[in-house]
Amino acid sequence: MPVGHVPCPDAPHLLITGFGRFPGMPANPSAGLARLLVRRYRRAGTRIALHVLPTRWDEAAAFPAVLERAAPDIVLMLGVAARRRRVSVEVVARNATGDFPDAAHRRPACRPLQAGAPAQRALAARPVPLLAALRAAGVPAHLSRDAGRYVCNALAWSAYGWAREGPRTDGGPRLAVFVHVPLPRPGRLAPARLSRGLDALLAALLTQYRQSRPRA
Repeated sequence: MPVGHVPCPDAPHLLITGFGRFPGMPANPSAGLARLLVRRYRRAGTRIALHVLPTRWDEAAAFPAVLERAAPDIVLMLGVAARRRRVSVEVVARNATGDFPDAAHRRPACRPLQAGAPAQRALAARPVPLLAALRAAGVPAHLSRDAGRYVCNALAWSAYGWAREGPRTDGGPRLAVFVHVPLPRPGRLAPARLSRGLDALLAALLTQYRQSRPRA
């Protein structure tokens, strides 16, 4: 949990996202984790916003417009990967979809997310320090090169492309990271420890942002 934070005029603006339910997942833990992070950082005075998306293909496609309106410096996106036992920092998003129905029971409009675009996009942050932050907080984690073929991957694709379009008008960076969390089950990662790990990851993102800003 952030402590002792004193906001300053050039403090970065954060956007945290999670997802709602989808077929086979009536309660998505990513939404609750996103809300918890936002509450904690707001109490500390951080400029932070929350966006919980319906798990729909069209919502992922429209995400760049959300980003343009919100104008964040840092975007941390959370999703659930029910079969995984570790937190996954998604290093790449793929220009591909699977034929899976979303929360509105609709299937993707096209198989490549963007015709004529590269096969993949890299996350807009240095992944190794993020992994180290999670592990230092006692959270089992790894760097993943497979974000799936569902709406999570589509959202990461949108955000990673937006982040790499160029720096903000003030010269600062845009950082965007998608993180898959495992489904909470007995014997797996406790929610409190997972929450501490995400706090540590967000702190590492803030450090990267400050280090990447142009010096006066």
